[in-house]
Amino acid sequence: MTAIAPTLQAFFTERLAGQRNASPNTIAAYRDTLRLLLDFAAKRLGDQPCQLDIGDLDAPLIAAFLTHLETDRGNSVRTRNARLAAIHSLYRYAQHHHPEHAQDIQRVLAIPPKRSDHALVTFLDPEEIDALLAAPDRSTWTGRRDHTLLLTAIQTGLRVSELTGMNCSDVHLDTGAHVNCQGKGRKQRITPLTPGTTAVLRVWLAERAGHPDDLLFPTIRGHRLSRDALEHRIAKYASTAARSCQSLREKKVTLHTLRHTTAMQLLHAGVDTTVIALWLGHERVDTTKIYLHADLALKERALARTKPPGTKPGRYQPPDTLLAFLQAL
Repeated sequence: MTAIAPTLQAFFTERLAGQRNASPNTIAAYRDTLRLLLDFAAKRLGDQPCQLDIGDLDAPLIAAFLTHLETDRGNSVRTRNARLAAIHSLYRYAQHHHPEHAQDIQRVLAIPPKRSDHALVTFLDPEEIDALLAAPDRSTWTGRRDHTLLLTAIQTGLRVSELTGMNCSDVHLDTGAHVNCQGKGRKQRITPLTPGTTAVLRVWLAERAGHPDDLLFPTIRGHRLSRDALEHRIAKYASTAARSCQSLREKKVTLHTLRHTTAMQLLHAGVDTTVIALWLGHERVDTTKIYLHADLALKERALARTKPPGTKPGRYQPPDTLLAFLQAL
């Protein structure tokens, strides 16, 4: 019998931290997945998590855990698949250290991700963007901070962690104005700024008066904005903006919605999808194709350039009496 505890500890310390140099976000996601799995297995088997064996966490139990995520915890298929990916990563590491459990491990690795429907992305049109940017009260410090943050998010398409983790030194407002961030997968990315965004950021930096290593968009106490706090403020501003822009009432606006908005603006401007992928920091160009599916205006312009078929409306009339007889049967 081989307890899973030492394997799990080595997976985090040796594999993720030592060999892969995984980001804190990746480690946190894997940690949460395996903590949920161990808690589920302990309750189901009646043992302490530290006493569980690799053979206890077999394919039927993993399958039951995945079902539990969807039915009891209300997780989406995408979340279920992300949890499964973390489990697969652990078992791929374990198969090289515990050949005695090879069959159990291979059965777990054979569990496939579940296919899901792909909903069209939500994005804002120019009128909705203006309404959202006008929502923060710029007579207050937090309102000016949030207005600058929203404008930067809409123009650059940065992720939540990229925005909240950006320092003052990451903003360059001289010739070739741009922001620098460390994106997903520890990839450094440079995103250019428009003159309007540059002007607003220059005013904010002067008011912020922070050191180069200080956060660009801190809380009042100087701490990093949390994801929940930021999403709460965006939802509040979207509600305020909906009073003057009726179409916002039908949309759930999140920071990721602003990221989608950036992509759609670039697409409408005729920017190639490969450039959009680089702009957003996508690992694969295929990821950017979701915006092509969502862009009805682009499809309508394509339709306008096509030649309509030379068909006439009306019911089919057979050219022969025998065919007419058969048609009437």
